[in-house]
Amino acid sequence: MGTVAGAGEEFMVKLGKREVVAAPLPMQGHWLPLSNLDLLLPPLDYALAGEVVQNTVGEPELVCNNRGVDFVEAFADIELCHLNLYNPDETIEGKLVPTKKQGVLAVQATELKCGGIVVACTFDHRIADAHSANMFMVFWAETARSDAPISLPPSFRRSLLNPRRPLCIDPSLDRMYVRISALPPPPQHKQQAGGEFEPKSSRDNNRLVSHIYYVTATLLSELQQMASSNGSKRSKLESFSAFVWKMVAESSLVANNQDSKAISRMGIVVDGRCRLMSQGGDDKPLPMVSYFGNVLWIAFGEKRAREVAEKPLSWVAEAVHEFVERAATREHFLDLIDWVEEHRPAPGATRIYRKLGSEEEEEGSTAFVMSSGQRFPVTEIDFGWGKPVLGSYHFPWGGETGYVMLMRSPLSNGDWVVYLHLSRSQVAFIESKAPTVFRPLTPYYLRLL
Repeated sequence: MGTVAGAGEEFMVKLGKREVVAAPLPMQGHWLPLSNLDLLLPPLDYALAGEVVQNTVGEPELVCNNRGVDFVEAFADIELCHLNLYNPDETIEGKLVPTKKQGVLAVQATELKCGGIVVACTFDHRIADAHSANMFMVFWAETARSDAPISLPPSFRRSLLNPRRPLCIDPSLDRMYVRISALPPPPQHKQQAGGEFEPKSSRDNNRLVSHIYYVTATLLSELQQMASSNGSKRSKLESFSAFVWKMVAESSLVANNQDSKAISRMGIVVDGRCRLMSQGGDDKPLPMVSYFGNVLWIAFGEKRAREVAEKPLSWVAEAVHEFVERAATREHFLDLIDWVEEHRPAPGATRIYRKLGSEEEEEGSTAFVMSSGQRFPVTEIDFGWGKPVLGSYHFPWGGETGYVMLMRSPLSNGDWVVYLHLSRSQVAFIESKAPTVFRPLTPYYLRLL
């Protein structure tokens, strides 16, 4: 039970019944190996009732032993229209979202005073990417409605992502990924002249916080127009990503006295399913659309922060387009699968999560990852109570790299809902610099009041 501040009032969350939900019929346990793309993800259907354990060489594997899913029922004495959705760190984190202590998935269903319900799930990212999590939510909702057929049964065919023989790896991947063992130790708090450490206020400004906004369709179109030049039309994702990159880079210059050597990095999550559809030798489409696991990687670019901040939006959008276009190919995904195979069992990670430049470049450097949740099927997650008012992600992963998730507005009016997980100072700068773009998500916007 806890007391939190939300939208001008406090509310209590009382945890009720706890249970472990397992398959009702006895099933023979088996091991499901993780694919090479799964192995690049940190530890952040029947398979979801299993456990992740280490195999004989120290790699994680999924044991499908029907261990079950931790399920918690709770009650919050607040109405949905009074939840502070703009600040999920205070009203969602630790209150309405479960902590996964064991297994692969944890679920919490919280009834609200108005009769509404919040259903929150915490996944192990090594087992499921966003596409897979969406599949599970839709499948679960369809199963809850007995009259609804299962639209897309999941596929667990790990052979779809087998490495090639012989391995074929483009050398450029060594500039994008790194073995965990090759990383330097985590940075300590900066020690200043005289032996004093970085003040707590400075560390608080660097601490990552979460906020949710909405961006209107009109502003998205305006940004797209500004980002397009010389006859090249940039997508809304490229245009908005470039705009956020400029904001983050400019905030780092302000915070670091206009340091011209600081690096700014931005990544975009690329889903490989559509790019691997024709992997079969007979040119028949393979069932990648229903593949359950991780089929993603992060394309990223890096520039001097001053360059990103001072160049026009069209220049930054062109840079985004170029680094995504180079990586968003079938051949690149196959190369990545082979790269992981070559380095196994040593785990790897994308370089955007690590500061590997010189001390001069990394001082004041920034990095964040942009992910598109435009396919988040909010309207399809109907358990029989009607369509949800809102569906969102919450990603306080604990690292230093920021995270931005873009989702369609539940109002279906062309607006976007934007989840920002950036440093406190970056969020403050963005809100002061672009208040008409980033508007706090409120019950009024969702038409709850």
